[in-house]
Amino acid sequence: LAYKLILKELRMQRLVDKFEEYLIGEKNASPHTIAAYLNDLIQFEIFLKETGHACTNSQVQIEQIDRLAIRSFMGRLYEKSHSGASMGRKLSTLSSFFNFLCREGHIKTNIVKTIPVPKKTNRLPSYLSVDEVFRLLELPKANSFAGVRDKAIFEMFYDTGIRISELVKLSLEDLKIEQRTVKVLGKGNKERLLPLGKKTTEIIKCYLKFRTEHIKNKNPTSSALGLFLNQRGQTISTRGVRKIMSQYIQANNFPKNISPHSLRHTFATHMLEAGADLRAIQEMLGHSSLSTTQKYTHLTIDQLTETYDKAHPRARMEPRTSGHSPTVVIE
Repeated sequence: LAYKLILKELRMQRLVDKFEEYLIGEKNASPHTIAAYLNDLIQFEIFLKETGHACTNSQVQIEQIDRLAIRSFMGRLYEKSHSGASMGRKLSTLSSFFNFLCREGHIKTNIVKTIPVPKKTNRLPSYLSVDEVFRLLELPKANSFAGVRDKAIFEMFYDTGIRISELVKLSLEDLKIEQRTVKVLGKGNKERLLPLGKKTTEIIKCYLKFRTEHIKNKNPTSSALGLFLNQRGQTISTRGVRKIMSQYIQANNFPKNISPHSLRHTFATHMLEAGADLRAIQEMLGHSSLSTTQKYTHLTIDQLTETYDKAHPRARMEPRTSGHSPTVVIE
């Protein structure tokens, strides 16, 4: 009897563990995706226990979860000011989990599919102007290991539009200095080859010299070495990269919401404004769908509005208010 009670108490956790095995073994999901799924499920379980939905003796009963429990969870997220995108992602996690439970025979139907997906707000991603990004790139000084590493990381972000998760996974083998290319392993283990500019290539060459000297006395595990290292001679983490950029941003009067991902947005925006083909940008960013890349077309609306106001006779009739910055109105 005690054994059965223990199994009953661990049922939710056991199902989540099986779901994790499914994500790893069959879906080949990335560690980042798996961590996000598990975090969403933990958050959902905590909500159920706090509210008593689908619980018996403070333990979640999967078969008792109904539409009311799901909708109440969405309501709690809304009260805590979660965005539509965040709520939609958590709902998608629950739907994937319930699909898995249906497949394994633990439940009969996926009730999550009956819940409307929250509307997403079309928030434009933060990005830097040309002058701002050039100022950021000039901040790290290439006279020390840390300085030239930071400079190489910033240049790599802006030069290729690479994701931070992709950057920290780069190895020396991925880098082809003579061909000025870098091989990137993106989402879904999809590889893509990205070109490197001359400036970035020069800085990376300089960094590699400092890197060689840096690891001489660190004795790191050779099989674990990535392209970019921390002060201990180990592969730098995403947290380490974020901390580095945050220090430069905070100390040099940049917008507070600028992050490594902002340089990815900046890359895409500047490429688009310079006339690059949208499908070429899609390929470089590693987007599986063109619709994901098309969000960057909205970023240039101010530029289009300013051009209209300067050129079209009707624009002289009344002032126009731009979405981001004031436009020049010809009197």
